[in-house]
Amino acid sequence: MNVTESKAPHTNQKNSISTPKSVLEKAYRLMHTAMNMAHTYEENKSICSKYVHSTSRGHEAIQLATGMLLEPYDYAAPYYRDESILLGIGMQPHELMMQLMGKKDDPFSGGRTYYGHPSLKREGFPTIPHQSSATGMQAIPATGMAHAIHYLEGQGLLKTDDKPLSVCSLGDGSVTEGEVSEAFQMAVLHQLPIIYLIQDNDWGISATGKEMRAMDAYEFAAGFKGMERMRVDGSDFVSSYEGMKKAFDYVRENRAPILVHAKVPLLGHHTSGVRREWYRDDFEEHQKTDPIPVLRKTLKRVGYKEAELVKLEDEIKAFVQSEYARALNADDPDPATVMDHEFAPTLITEEKGNRKPRGAEKVVMVDAGLHAVDDILKSHPEALFYGQDVGGTLGGVFREAATLAQKYGDARIFNTPIQEAYIVGSTAGMSAVGAKAIVEIQFADYIWPGINQLVEELSKSCYLSMGKFPVQSLIRVPIGAYGGGGPYHSGSIESTLLNIRGIKVVYPSNAADMKGLMKAAFHDPNPVVMLEHKGLYWSKVPGTEGAKTFEPDNEYIIPLGKARIDQEASQEAIENGESCTIITYGMGVYWSRAASKAFKGQVEVLDLRTLNPLDWEAVIASVKRHNKALVLTEEPLMNSFAESLAGRISKECFQELDAPVMTFGAANLPAIALNVDLEKAMLPTADKVEAVLGDLLNY
Repeated sequence: MNVTESKAPHTNQKNSISTPKSVLEKAYRLMHTAMNMAHTYEENKSICSKYVHSTSRGHEAIQLATGMLLEPYDYAAPYYRDESILLGIGMQPHELMMQLMGKKDDPFSGGRTYYGHPSLKREGFPTIPHQSSATGMQAIPATGMAHAIHYLEGQGLLKTDDKPLSVCSLGDGSVTEGEVSEAFQMAVLHQLPIIYLIQDNDWGISATGKEMRAMDAYEFAAGFKGMERMRVDGSDFVSSYEGMKKAFDYVRENRAPILVHAKVPLLGHHTSGVRREWYRDDFEEHQKTDPIPVLRKTLKRVGYKEAELVKLEDEIKAFVQSEYARALNADDPDPATVMDHEFAPTLITEEKGNRKPRGAEKVVMVDAGLHAVDDILKSHPEALFYGQDVGGTLGGVFREAATLAQKYGDARIFNTPIQEAYIVGSTAGMSAVGAKAIVEIQFADYIWPGINQLVEELSKSCYLSMGKFPVQSLIRVPIGAYGGGGPYHSGSIESTLLNIRGIKVVYPSNAADMKGLMKAAFHDPNPVVMLEHKGLYWSKVPGTEGAKTFEPDNEYIIPLGKARIDQEASQEAIENGESCTIITYGMGVYWSRAASKAFKGQVEVLDLRTLNPLDWEAVIASVKRHNKALVLTEEPLMNSFAESLAGRISKECFQELDAPVMTFGAANLPAIALNVDLEKAMLPTADKVEAVLGDLLNY
């Protein structure tokens, strides 16, 4: 099947155009709808430019062709200029206008996000997960959707004879983003059912294609072996419709990726905030390929009369005006709802199962995690696990995935390329389709390429989609320093993660908690980052033998957001005012245990276990029980989560405190040195914590 180019026939023979007349008329109506919407926004700038927006003027032909070919069982990731795709799938103008005006009944976000940023889960329509503004970023979640379709199809879990696909729409300028290349790489590596629609209007904001790129997207995609490619005239609806139909047919039949490069004019502004008259001198040239007069000529060629077209145009103009009035008069959101949908509710609200069953043997933390994932995979065929080196050859650099690929096959447990952005961001697409991804970032120090996806695509999805698209994502991250790991394998990153709203952060300190929290994290409908201290994995670091616990049973689960008292102070010390609490997590638990031996019975150790959501009630209760508190962390202390928590305790518990809330952590340095003596000098140790405890208890 040759799909490399699509050219519309341009002859005077009516039968030379294979696109049905009904499709042509529908497209023309919707083109005029989009055009009149754009005109209405310009005519009512004082209202419509209150919030920045963009329109599809010039792009209507290729967008409508795409929207009209999408089926209700398909998935799509449009970008911010794709209002005509939304019209093409059946969205009504007033619905889009309500988003433009930030109205309560904006069907995508209830007034929370920009115009043209859909999130749609509606019977009879394609599924469109939350779409961010970050250019090119949607390529990874969109490919994750195709990846989920591919996986569920391969496992016989789709339960349908339909052949769903994913459509990812991008502006040509965004293809220079590295994350687009990561998406292309996985699409061809796994032969995923996805169409990448590239709309090329030769402009970014004020920079032209000549300034921004060495080649266009069609030429660039030639480097991805296994990616079929096609060029279409995106300003001609017939060319666009026939070309996109070939692309849809190709993907449905071959279950493989294709890139469609569509050349289009830009007839509107980049956005309402960056107007064309400020910098463009090519507008007259772009007007020559306006899709509307092109399609009007085609309609006349197939038999439509001038009077019919004028009548149709007048009807659409009146319709758009009535839709505008409807949107304008719609209610604004209730400010009282602003806190709704930070997280989707979880069903795991209480501890269940047996933490120490009869006959249980002790297990190290890394094996408890492995067994938890094994249990999950056994019970949930929709679950899969991927990341760097977790596949069958090695089973993880810490053997945290050992034997899983042999048990469950390469389709469920597999290696990815070295591309952290895809590992993180693909889980958003997986979640939207119904696959449940457990993924791994090999070391915390290398999570940074994935932060963009974590922030833009995962963390905001539930809130901005009004709860329609929480992202179920379990991201495992080995963390922490021990024994000369050096500057790129020893870092702590929890404070950075805790500044990302909309994600949960878990940090177990022992094997039993590892197993119980891992299962709760998997079942949580929100993004969960599970930080796993490498120094606790095997209990080989002196003083961490307590991380090895009796293994809980297969039903054991711990709700996120519940701290645990790891060590109690004596009642006598509490009553005499001679006690304190250490609030900590991870390796801090073991520094605390060791340091407290010098103060027998005087020190309670509160293991937070989950950093977000924080068990604030347990923190407050512990502080009020002892009236003295130390917050201990492995991170460099300045501006850290520990300092923030200490400040909050100081404010909320001021009346109960008998001493300032103390904090202790690593030295404020940019990296951990390789030399073990330098590492020790930077990090907390039991001896250093003991000295701080002495000061606190003697205050």
